[in-house]
Amino acid sequence: MTHISGSARSQLLLLPDSVDDYVGPENPVRFIDAFVDELDLEEAGFIRVQPKSTGRPGYSPADLLKLYIYGYLNRVRSSRRLEAECLRNIEVIWLVRTLKPDFKTIADFRSDNRTAFRTVFRQFVLLCRRLDLFGRELLAVDGTRIKAVNNKNRNFTINALKKFIESADKRLDDYLHRLDEGDAMETGTHGSRTPDLTKKIETIREKRVQYAELLTGLEQSGASQVSLTDPDSRAMASHTKVGVGYNVQIAVDSKNKMIVEQAVGNQVGDVGLLAQTAEPAREVLEVDQIDVVADGGYYKIEDLEACEKAGIIPHVPRPERGQAVNNGFFRKDEFRYNAVRNVYTCPAGADLLPKFGGKHRKMKVAYYTNAAACSACVLKSRCTNSRRSIARYEKEDVLERMAVRLRARPELLNRRREIVEHPFGTIKQWMGQGAFLMRGLEKVQGEFSLTALAYNMRRALNIVGMRALVAALPV
Repeated sequence: MTHISGSARSQLLLLPDSVDDYVGPENPVRFIDAFVDELDLEEAGFIRVQPKSTGRPGYSPADLLKLYIYGYLNRVRSSRRLEAECLRNIEVIWLVRTLKPDFKTIADFRSDNRTAFRTVFRQFVLLCRRLDLFGRELLAVDGTRIKAVNNKNRNFTINALKKFIESADKRLDDYLHRLDEGDAMETGTHGSRTPDLTKKIETIREKRVQYAELLTGLEQSGASQVSLTDPDSRAMASHTKVGVGYNVQIAVDSKNKMIVEQAVGNQVGDVGLLAQTAEPAREVLEVDQIDVVADGGYYKIEDLEACEKAGIIPHVPRPERGQAVNNGFFRKDEFRYNAVRNVYTCPAGADLLPKFGGKHRKMKVAYYTNAAACSACVLKSRCTNSRRSIARYEKEDVLERMAVRLRARPELLNRRREIVEHPFGTIKQWMGQGAFLMRGLEKVQGEFSLTALAYNMRRALNIVGMRALVAALPV
């Protein structure tokens, strides 16, 4: 018995007459083609939508947009790889109608139209809303750090630059001292190592001048750090395992774990980003009020108050931080506040009265204490080393209302992980996008808009199918 054998490579075959016969009726490329054809690319902000009357004809932005959407949907982001797909991939050949743009043309299109991709993402979100793919009841907001095209050795903070300059000065003094003394051990026999030492001095001096210029620029601009390869990127927090990168924020609807809003910034932490991420999502979903859940990294009174004013009901747990927590003492939430009497009741049952006030980060704060009760308290060893005081901010009622909501719905914190970690896990693991390819905040934002669009499109195709998506397009 023999193996299955193929046909001879020189044999003539009766293949279908058109490329269209190779692409099935359920193939996602048919939706990509229909979706882009329905977009008003000029209104979206794409350049060269209207061809010029003179000169060599260029490629249509619609064709290059289709190519990029297909690429991101199939884990192909490189312009060189997309160029290769135009030559060998029958789906791409059908999608771009046998066009063969070179990689430079493909790359320039993504760079030149970086601000327009966000509009395309928004248009697909509106399409998903028409298909009722959003529950419009609960949003989960979270951020992740994605690596930039900038090595951590090419990022400098003010403190690091000062240390570098101080170290360079010490080394220069040491080398110059050796030269002045003519140390035989350093210069070697017949002074053979003197040129090497002189080269080292010149190299250190050049680096010191560079560091000094960077430090002066930072001090004049008021910035805290500078990146040399990608100036907009920033050094991220150490626990994120991303040396230098960007902070990506998303708002995810709980029904199908689809992204409603996304933004890229270079702020290191998430504090203060809840309202500006959730508010555009609420507007897109066209609801007057919506619940939003996030982790403790978004815990900030001003931001939470802004959420409530914008029709966003925040659910953010109080982070376990502060001097009392670090020392193992009673937490602030273990002290009960009585609004009528304006006192705090401690775990031992004593009343803490408002004694003095002040300001913390431009916010008024009152401090509640009871020195006499603390001195005779049997629980003092579990509460304080001297006298316990509780700080109450002028808008503390915002936090108290949120604490009541969380006690009523504690399951939301676990649901948050299920909702928002799905997109990030898919994007980083399945789509393999743990690092950006472009430099600059605007270009990186455009790149992630394509990523979020591809994620949502894959989810929608899996949930409702290609035909339902095409049928929902405006006629």
